[in-house]
Amino acid sequence: MSTMRAVVTHMAGPPDVLKVIQYPIPQPSPGQVRIKVKAFGLNRSEMFTRQGHSGSAVQFPRILGIEAVGTVDAAPGLEDRFPPGATVATAMGGMGRAFDGGYAEYTCVPAKQVQILKTSLPWEVLGALPEMLQTAWGSVIRSLSLNPADRLLIRGGTSSVGLAAAAIAKKHGAFVASTTRKKEREALLRDHGVDEVWIDNGAIAQQIADASGWYFDKVLELVGTVTLADSLRCLKKGGTVSMTGILGNEWYLNKINPMELIPSEAKLTTYGGGDEDFMRTPLNELLKMVEEEKLQVRVGRVFSMEEIAEAHQCMEENEAEGKIVVLP
Repeated sequence: MSTMRAVVTHMAGPPDVLKVIQYPIPQPSPGQVRIKVKAFGLNRSEMFTRQGHSGSAVQFPRILGIEAVGTVDAAPGLEDRFPPGATVATAMGGMGRAFDGGYAEYTCVPAKQVQILKTSLPWEVLGALPEMLQTAWGSVIRSLSLNPADRLLIRGGTSSVGLAAAAIAKKHGAFVASTTRKKEREALLRDHGVDEVWIDNGAIAQQIADASGWYFDKVLELVGTVTLADSLRCLKKGGTVSMTGILGNEWYLNKINPMELIPSEAKLTTYGGGDEDFMRTPLNELLKMVEEEKLQVRVGRVFSMEEIAEAHQCMEENEAEGKIVVLP
């Protein structure tokens, strides 16, 4: 049987549990597309799985990776929709968790979660975009229903999703503010269209009260449960928070009274970003905007597959300042 290079994780643990080995090339079942992977982005959910936080939802050994871009290698019975060599992207739908994902030279995924792409972007850029853009666009446009007149606060603004969300929201016409814990990253945020920067000490609501009293219509919460209560207090009456990310690495709210957590008339929602959400994302439209430099996205660092442990260490230490991409 033919083999490929793949990153196989046999147990939970630190980055060095990620091993590049020879592994059988997967065979597509009816209704599947086999993709020759050209690039894949790293995501914090993969870090959480590697650390063992996914519990029984993930069985080891496993090839991680919730997204990939590449070309169609095989699509039995579906060649009219997915011709060999076509550029494609896939994300979510159980990749890297319920079944082997994108950390490999080939991956097989259900056809219902594959988008054909029309783009001239290089692989190292394209690899950064599917999950980042679907999460940013879905959170801002679908979950928050952003209006052009809205004031939007992005909590965790220097993350890859935060930067993309700022660019999308600014293009949409909104006033965009973002948070960062590091003053030296203010220029990075402003380069992505951010109008106002808040240095995050955990109490942004109090900073707003002391400075201007101009609260926000919408808040995109990417840090997660550790700042959620404060983000809710950053809202105007009737405003909405969408909790999308867990950058703060805390999954649960313990012993929380919802009547105390959520201010009167405030709204709290989430954005999950499953495979159906991925397929609803207008990726080709967004990619065209990236090509025309109307939408600025940031690739942080690019690694080879053999450097996968180093890439995960970089993600764990928040050193990339943008999306991490791996080229097989």
